[in-house]
Amino acid sequence: MATAVIEEQLRKCGYKRNLDVAELYLGRKGLKEVTDLSRFRMLKFLWLNHNKITRITCLSNNWQLSELYLNNNEICDITGCLKHLTSLHTLLLNNNRLANLQATATELKGMTNLQILSLFNNPLAQESSYRPYIIHYIPSVQRLDRQKVVQKERDNAFKIFNPERTAVIQSLGFGRRTDSVLATKSTSKSSLRKSVPSSGNDGSVDRKNPDALEVLLLRTYQRSLMQYSLLDWTKIPSARQKRTGEQPLDKPQLLTLKFR
Repeated sequence: MATAVIEEQLRKCGYKRNLDVAELYLGRKGLKEVTDLSRFRMLKFLWLNHNKITRITCLSNNWQLSELYLNNNEICDITGCLKHLTSLHTLLLNNNRLANLQATATELKGMTNLQILSLFNNPLAQESSYRPYIIHYIPSVQRLDRQKVVQKERDNAFKIFNPERTAVIQSLGFGRRTDSVLATKSTSKSSLRKSVPSSGNDGSVDRKNPDALEVLLLRTYQRSLMQYSLLDWTKIPSARQKRTGEQPLDKPQLLTLKFR
């Protein structure tokens, strides 16, 4: 049935060569599957919307596709079906049966030209983290589910799915080396001596020599420390706040940390 529909469309459009086919409308034809479209190497616009398709297996060599309309079908999974379409600019998959958010995003994240994406009215769109997840893992998308993606959404998504890097960006570290004895005040000199190895003639320190023992203790417990100062930049007044005289509720604090 699909082959007959395709041939009918080619006849209506007056296409005589496969290389001439840049657009192909196969929407609303009651199709359950579509025959391989590899022969249309220059195909850029394809409508398969409003059918009964459950799996996309017809686009293995259609590298030139720019717009693909698969909305209003019965597609449950797109894994391995679309990731090679790196020229894709517009993809409509709304009103299907896609349930795995992670698998769907993984399939699409390599499409660096994808700017318009619709996934609403799929089970995966019911997840609470759906929109920020798609925005974060498919950063090329400019319009998601008919709504423009704004920078604030990108920032929030980054904070949610990359908290460690967010903490680094929000804090600025200034490092310098300091020399300090790590032994605490509560540590007695006698307890430190107990941890020193036995004396010998191979260069080790004689425990009976107090001066030599002190040298060993200093060398053992003195280390080159890294000292960092961290500043929470979210509490620094913005340019607008400076102009209006507004001040943040909490003043920024400088936190200093030392570690080996």
